[in-house]
Parts: sequence; structure tokens; C-alpha cells
Amino acid sequence: MLEKHIGIDLGTVNVLVHVRGRGIVLHEPSVVAIRLRDNKMVAVGHEAYDMLGRTPESIEVARPMRDGVIADFVVTEAMLRYFIRVVAGRFNPLFKPKVMISTPRGVTSVEERAVHDAAVQAGAGAAYLIPEPLAAAYGAGLPIGTPTGNMVVDMGGGTTEAAIVSMYDIVVWSSVRVGGNRLDESIINYIRKKYNLLIGEQTAEEIKIAIGSALPLEEERRMEVRGRDQVNGLPKTIQITSSEVTEAMTEPLQAIVSTVRATLEKAPPELAADIIDRGMVITGGGAQLRHISQLYTRETGVPAYVAENPLACVALGAGRALENYEIMRRSLPTVYS
Repeated sequence: MLEKHIGIDLGTVNVLVHVRGRGIVLHEPSVVAIRLRDNKMVAVGHEAYDMLGRTPESIEVARPMRDGVIADFVVTEAMLRYFIRVVAGRFNPLFKPKVMISTPRGVTSVEERAVHDAAVQAGAGAAYLIPEPLAAAYGAGLPIGTPTGNMVVDMGGGTTEAAIVSMYDIVVWSSVRVGGNRLDESIINYIRKKYNLLIGEQTAEEIKIAIGSALPLEEERRMEVRGRDQVNGLPKTIQITSSEVTEAMTEPLQAIVSTVRATLEKAPPELAADIIDRGMVITGGGAQLRHISQLYTRETGVPAYVAENPLACVALGAGRALENYEIMRRSLPTVYS
């Protein structure tokens, strides 16, 4: 086949790309560095991410996606064009790639149109959209085509969405604009208030990955954290424990749990019975937080487990949905070009 089929998880924090027959071929941060003098893109992905908080005034490092939707259309289009070119190479104008892009379930038709138009402007021959929870359930290997309840909780960087899927469509769902970024912010604020220490986004994320946990760990972990003292403005090093990080993340995690509960409360009785039997699957980058499944189980009484490759589920699902477009089309949003 000369025509490439590409599934894209266009996330707030990461972009993952799935190509038919090759699997996940690209995983980059959704970060772009722009030279302000001429508005030219100087770096994308990992290269731009390494510049966060370390650039002169002449270069701005930005995340063009915010809370799962496009915050800067021009930069998003340029980023998409770059990623599509990387995976598709120099494509024949007669055989432009078909692209399936995930969007949060709760976006408006205007926001959907923006994503669709950005993909077309970036070089896609045809662009389709798929709700993230549906793509996540498909990518996690849940039997979404059967008349049974399949519950998925997709914890992204900007949003967390919980949904119950049956017969290739979403039955009930809830979302909250709280995700990995909010967890990082809560760690930054906690350390600033408790230790008068200013740290950046990257440091907060490193802390979350190294010692973060949704529930207290049996064995306490410690980590050295470097930042700038708020009082005298000089560099300073402190020790932080895993229990402090858990305490820092309590509020945003409770907001996420409330969203999961709200979805369960809206579930039709028959599907609720299925979910008690089958449990819920957790996908997205946030699923990698220690003890997150135990937190959900404790708070909802429903068994929860983390998908095999949680970060890749949405991109995998988008790719599979494109391969089975004729079956999936009635469940997908219609965006007219």
C-alpha cells in the first residue's frame, strides 16, 4: 500500500505516532522552541523539552497543546507537519497519509475542527478524530465491540477522562482538566510553601517519577532536590521524602477519583454489573504513578489494573480504529472539510 495509515495521540505532554504495520514509531514531548525574532521553529520534541527553563529571551519554549486542546494553532500545525514528515518521509502528493487523531471527549466542535484543520494543513490526505477514552480502550485490548461494559480511565498530562465503552462507542463518561501537569504543579507549590524553595517543571516531574506514589509506600524513599531559595535567592539543596510527595499530590488525585466515581454513578445497572466483574483499566502516562490502581480500588470498590503499555494505548487505539474505519465511523465525530 502506497498510502500510509497514521494514528496520532496528540497529547498535552507527549505525542505518540502509530503507523500501520510498524507499530509505535515516534514518542516525543509535545514541546516546541521558537525564535521570537522571526517566529521560526528551532527545535521540536526532546530537543525542545531539554530547553525548558534554560533559554535566553530570544527563544520561547512552548507547549502548543493545553488541557488536551490546541492553545496555539500555528505552532500545533508546524509540530504536526514535522512529526508527520518524520514518520511518512517525503510522501507522494497523490498518496497523502490518512491520519486518525485522538481528542478529549469533552471538546467543542470548534476545538475538533481546529485539530482536523491542523492535520490537513500539516499534509494529511484525510483526517479523522477519535475520542481519547475510546482510543485508549481499543488500544488496551478491551473487547469494545461486544455488548458488555468496559471501563477505561485515561490519565493524560492535561486531562483525565473516565468512560464506559460498549458496542464501539462511549456510553457514559466524565472528565476533569487535571492530569500529570497538575500533579507536577502541586509538588512545586508544596516545596515552595514548606521549604521556600523554587523548582521548575522538569524537577517536579523527576520527583514524581523517582519517589511519587498515590498511596504511602511501605518503605520510605528520599531524594535530593536542588532549586533556588525564595528568601536569599541563592541555590539550595533539600531532602524530600516519598510521603511528602504523596501528601502534595492528594488534592489533584482526589479530583481524579471524584471523576471516576461520577462515571460509575452514571453507569446503567447492567453495565455496572459488568464493570464489577471485569474491573477498570488505567491508561495514559499517569497510570505509571505507583499504587494508582490500589487508590482507585480503595476509593471505588471496583478492581482496577494498569494496561500493559499505558502510555501507548491511545496511539495504538487510534491506529487500529483507522484500520477498521468502516466499523468505527458511526462512533466518530464528523468534521467536514
